[in-house]
Amino acid sequence: MIELERVTKLYGSIPGLRDVSLHVPKGQTVGLLGRNGAGKTTALNLMTGYFPPTEGKVRVGGKDMIADPRACKRMIGYLPEKPPLYDEMTVEEYLAFVSELREVTRKANREHVNEIIELCSLKEVRERVIGHLSKGYRQRVGIAQALCGAPDVLILDEPTVGLDPRQTVEMRELIRKLGKDHTVVFSSHILTEVQQLCSRVIILNEGRMVQSIDLTEKPADTLRLRVRAAGRKEALLGALKGLQCVLQAEAVNSTEAGTAEFLLTCETADEQGRATDQIFRLLAGLNAPIRMMTEEKDSLEEIFLRNT
Repeated sequence: MIELERVTKLYGSIPGLRDVSLHVPKGQTVGLLGRNGAGKTTALNLMTGYFPPTEGKVRVGGKDMIADPRACKRMIGYLPEKPPLYDEMTVEEYLAFVSELREVTRKANREHVNEIIELCSLKEVRERVIGHLSKGYRQRVGIAQALCGAPDVLILDEPTVGLDPRQTVEMRELIRKLGKDHTVVFSSHILTEVQQLCSRVIILNEGRMVQSIDLTEKPADTLRLRVRAAGRKEALLGALKGLQCVLQAEAVNSTEAGTAEFLLTCETADEQGRATDQIFRLLAGLNAPIRMMTEEKDSLEEIFLRNT
């Protein structure tokens, strides 16, 4: 649905993005992660056509943003970090105005605005002046204006920034709901938020895309285990290496006296059964009581820190 092909954006001689290529398929919710200055907002501004790339191509729905900007922008609803609100208008007046700008016909405008107000839970403030609304409601109005004109793609820049915990939960629930019918791309600093809402995460660092992570991928056929057991390190290490399911075994420092600790890379299962069962039977037979056995997984936080 959205594609960046070898995109570079320079601010004078300073690169905002450097040779970034990515593809967001229709119906996917994708999160952009990165430190301040990593290029998240620059990437979103390029996707929306807010400014052109210095090099490369931006496509929306197969159409080129430079060659056919009107068609591309019709498909996009955009919430900048600071929502473009008119404080002197009521919520209903503002959404009707934006819908008109988005070429919703006068006849359909009222019904269209009613649907958006219902979806964004704005009924109780529809007749209130925007300048008198709380931060949470202003963010909701910002998302509502992005929905005007029924775009296929929603691009949201830090949609939960500055919200209190309750407002943050409500905003996440709204984004989750919108993701069922739209392609959604949003930037965030909050890793748990990205994990909860996204099917894919793109990590940016210093203007480059350093990793793309599919959060829907099935677990690999191998697993990593951390095992601590009572006994001599050398004897236990040799025995563990002899197990058919163990592909790699490494002894590490143990924090408990009289025990040995190991990091194991194992096949999840083979003809001898599950790897954890095989390790348990082996150590029980060696009279080496297991004090700990846990699966080692890279968290999104660890991946992010390693890449940035």
